[in-house]
Amino acid sequence: MSLSGGSSTRAPKDEGSIAGIFTSLTGEEHNTLPDRFSDVKKALWKDNLVESWREVLAELETAVEGIAAKGNELIPRVSYEDVKKGLSNDQVSQIKKTGTVIVTGGEALGWKQSIRDYAAANVDRVKGFPADNIQVYEIYNSKAQTLARTHPALINTQRALLSLWHTSDPNTEISLQTPISYFDRLRIRQPGDAKFTLGPHVDGGSVERWEDAGMQKVFGKLLEGGSNWRQHDPFNATPRIGAKQDMYHASNACSIFRAWQGWTSLSSTGPNEGTLRVLPMLSLASAYIILRPFFRPIDPLSGSLKFEDWVVDLESSAFPGSSIGKTQELNEKTHPHLKLGQTMVSMPKVEPGDQVFWHCDTVHAVESHHRGAGDSSVLYIPVVPLTIHNASYLRDQRINFLAGLPAPDFPGGEGESKFVGRGTVDDIKNPEGRRLYGLEPFTADGANGLQPDFVEKVNKALS
Repeated sequence: MSLSGGSSTRAPKDEGSIAGIFTSLTGEEHNTLPDRFSDVKKALWKDNLVESWREVLAELETAVEGIAAKGNELIPRVSYEDVKKGLSNDQVSQIKKTGTVIVTGGEALGWKQSIRDYAAANVDRVKGFPADNIQVYEIYNSKAQTLARTHPALINTQRALLSLWHTSDPNTEISLQTPISYFDRLRIRQPGDAKFTLGPHVDGGSVERWEDAGMQKVFGKLLEGGSNWRQHDPFNATPRIGAKQDMYHASNACSIFRAWQGWTSLSSTGPNEGTLRVLPMLSLASAYIILRPFFRPIDPLSGSLKFEDWVVDLESSAFPGSSIGKTQELNEKTHPHLKLGQTMVSMPKVEPGDQVFWHCDTVHAVESHHRGAGDSSVLYIPVVPLTIHNASYLRDQRINFLAGLPAPDFPGGEGESKFVGRGTVDDIKNPEGRRLYGLEPFTADGANGLQPDFVEKVNKALS
């Protein structure tokens, strides 16, 4: 049985580009939040969060020094052969600690040239950022993207990374053995570009982390106070599937549970060549980010990072780096203890076909200036597990794909509906790829987390 019909249940988002959700790309100031956000802080506050803050700041001193000393040597690098045979305990430990990994040894199969040809054939309709010299394309439905997303090596890697997650409740309605597609755009960044200055940020909402009841559960241990923050488990999927990361229907805001963000390289790219930067410190950085709005410096001009020079701040509505309808952004002013100037590290050199992934809570950025000699090109392909909500999104994504429209979470408009040569279902050559795109129903398979009741609900959401 093939799934194809229907109309989208999600209202299209405003037209635009990737700049719509990042103040670092537009130069905007963060908006002052409404007074009700002071009440959000007060409702979450516990007196022993002061002790959590003290401990986190102490831990950060050592962690920051370690990252500054080792730089991108900390980024785990594994081969696709390692993925196929199974990652070692040490590899898993390093990936979980840093929240990032490079998987080497993949294929790119001429995808970059295919995209260039596609853009050239539709030059009068292609959109992107910046508009006058596109580096990040509003393209979601090219043949190359379809072939890459459904390539067996990418699917196998996604399945391996989902296996690093677990559920605290065995009744959680999720299959961590079943990746599905989540369309994203692509980048062909030319040498010399200094406009795609994507600053440090964490996707998956901003104020939602504190405002949404589901997100409060995701970070619940970080809000309990005392030393309980150390028990935070960023790989527990159970609270994630009920969280609402996009309360304000913002363009570019991810509305589903996306376990790992990622890209597949289409070029040889290294540091200073317009590549990804990450903060290789997952749990501790999350603890600091969640606690940060509850505290302020006694003297904002002092620059002191000492615990005794910061006090509780429950009266203001300030959530540093947060704006409604944006992503969670960070810089040296909003989150000074992270010392991002020293701790944001660039990806080591990657080759075409290499895959880079980072946990959905990992702080990341893009180098502000591409100083290399060749293009820095990637296809953004994340890792998304099958859940009922994700299946509902997959349904609407499939409908948009068949019509040549942008994926539901991204800027709307006519997209590629009038493009020539866009990807079609005929470009998907394997049954798993068709399921990945929501074109075929799932079948019960208890060994892979596909219990009959769950599969029935998933297929209903897809139909």
